[in-house]
Amino acid sequence: MKKTILALAVLSAVSTTTVMAAPVNSMTGNETAVGVGTKEMYVEHKFTPKLTVGYQRADRDQYNKQNDVYAQYDLFGSNLKAIAGWRSNLPGDKSNIYGGVAVSAPSLMGMQPYASYVRGSDFGETQVGLNVNVVANVDMNINYHNFMPENGRHENGVGAGITVKF
Repeated sequence: MKKTILALAVLSAVSTTTVMAAPVNSMTGNETAVGVGTKEMYVEHKFTPKLTVGYQRADRDQYNKQNDVYAQYDLFGSNLKAIAGWRSNLPGDKSNIYGGVAVSAPSLMGMQPYASYVRGSDFGETQVGLNVNVVANVDMNINYHNFMPENGRHENGVGAGITVKF
């Protein structure tokens, strides 16, 4: 059953053409997560019990490749996080510092829903998704993502990806 779910997730990630951002992960101290999705990849590491630092590269349809360097700080447990970061290659060749928040529900039967919103001076980005634990250290992610630049075309849709934690 789990092999079937993993195979479906990989097929979805390869065949889906919409964009997706890094999911909201629950990690323990000194844990690293590496993930790939429909049009993005990311790596993040939890340096302290509350601080996670990461890098993401997203391939946007209209805006080329955007690079993010970000930090997440756990406010209450690991279910509410403050987010701060810097993104390059926004519409008009702008770069932006941004901030936001992420919330995730406790994991239930290997599934953890989450939502996040970040805002910079020239864009807003919303994501609602579900992390599904496939095997001990591998999660599948399914989400709806909405990227809203101040200038240019909005991008939204359903995405899928795989995350490996070690």
